[in-house]
Amino acid sequence: MSWWSKVNGQFHELRAVQTEWKAEHARVKAERRARGEHGRPAEELGPPPTGFTLLPWLLLGLGAFSNIVQGKTGNPWLGGLGLLAFNSLYVYVVFRAFHKESRTAVSTRVALGLMTVLTCALVLGFGGTWLAFFPLLGLAAGAVLRGPHLGRAGLALSALAGIVAGSKEGWDAVAVVYGTFLSMMVTAAILSLSEAVRELRAAREELARRAVEKERLRFSRDLHDLLGHTLSVIVVKSEAARRLAPHSIDAALEQVTDIEAVGRQALTEIREAVTGYREGSLATELDRARSALTAAGIEPVVRQSGPPLSAQTEALLGWVVREAVTNAVRHSAATTCTISVEGAAEKVRLRVADDGVGSGAAAEPGTGGTGGTGGTGLKGLTERLATAGGSLEAGPGARGGFVVRAELPTGEPEPAPGAASAPAVPAAGRGPAT
Repeated sequence: MSWWSKVNGQFHELRAVQTEWKAEHARVKAERRARGEHGRPAEELGPPPTGFTLLPWLLLGLGAFSNIVQGKTGNPWLGGLGLLAFNSLYVYVVFRAFHKESRTAVSTRVALGLMTVLTCALVLGFGGTWLAFFPLLGLAAGAVLRGPHLGRAGLALSALAGIVAGSKEGWDAVAVVYGTFLSMMVTAAILSLSEAVRELRAAREELARRAVEKERLRFSRDLHDLLGHTLSVIVVKSEAARRLAPHSIDAALEQVTDIEAVGRQALTEIREAVTGYREGSLATELDRARSALTAAGIEPVVRQSGPPLSAQTEALLGWVVREAVTNAVRHSAATTCTISVEGAAEKVRLRVADDGVGSGAAAEPGTGGTGGTGGTGLKGLTERLATAGGSLEAGPGARGGFVVRAELPTGEPEPAPGAASAPAVPAAGRGPAT
């Protein structure tokens, strides 16, 4: 029959969209695992500076080395040992200056102190070209002593250089003081700026990763709720059309027309969900709920009272109605489902209750239920409402059946403090549709 072929076509088209999305979601997750859980690898942010960037400055000590080779140093063996010790300490300090843990370690500070003592001894002992070791000391100190005390440390080291060099060379030590202070400040400024840039780039990558995760979560929730409800309605109406076809072809065709309308609307909503522009209407969802429940042989009872609601509040309550009705159609075996919306000055309350089997299925995982594996619909809705300052409870009713209760502010919802990490509201009984 042509109408049945049309039903199958719409149904398989929706199934294909869902299958394609699941495949894409699995591919993205696999790519993220391959990259590591923190997004882009750190090496893609550019190579960090290392101690090699400060090694060329050791060429300032070539004058002292030349004096030792040419025999212009009074005690060449002692000068050679002093030069070797200074260079070794310099290399040790600057290579540890590019990692915060090693830079603040006691061993690094001790090595810097030994460099200071050795520099003073070499300048006092030999003078002349050995005064260039004070600017080298300033480079090493600037690489290590980054922080709030840098200015005082720079002034103290420059004063020490002035006193030691002045006692040996007189007023010529002014250039040594200037070179020591400048090398220390510039080195600290450049390395601090480089570190800040890398931290900002890493923070930008983290923010971008979180934005992508948030959009994926929104899309997965919307797609779950849209397809879960729509496919359930299509299945129920298809069964109704099959039952009615032998007795009344007109009634069966009416169900087929509804199926076609539901399928077209679902395709439109899926496209809107992808672009994030979908705004749910509570009145529309209540009408769809009546139609779905009636087609499933469940008597709908809908009551609504209170002042008009904001668009965002209506959209959130519409998602709750959609999920609760989908659960009732698929799992409850109920005869009656009551949907009540009660608005007040500050809060609006939604209650969806059926008289079906309220404890026959597993509780939703992560919501405090006992055992089993369920879907993610109620859990996702709990997180959405908590973020908007509301709450969601789901579980068996006092007189049997299953009850879903939601509460939201009547105005534009504002995120509640800590809502992003709020735990799911305990729910027992029948799990949601998947």
